[in-house]
Amino acid sequence: MKNQQRLSDLKAMSDDQLNDELLKLKKEQFNLRFQKATGQLENTSRVRVVRREVARVKTIAARKRDAAKK
Repeated sequence: MKNQQRLSDLKAMSDDQLNDELLKLKKEQFNLRFQKATGQLENTSRVRVVRREVARVKTIAARKRDAAKK
């Protein structure tokens, strides 16, 4: 259920908001990779979740760009 709510929130965002969200997720992804490399990462499942959220944001942004072209 949480993914559905998240998806509807993302679809309602503007292009700038999606870019901001993507930047935030990329920073978190970098920090998680850094923690993993230094052995400080406790919640390993968060890496996968963030990676999928990045893909979700990119997909929605691409669909919006395609819809705007038509």
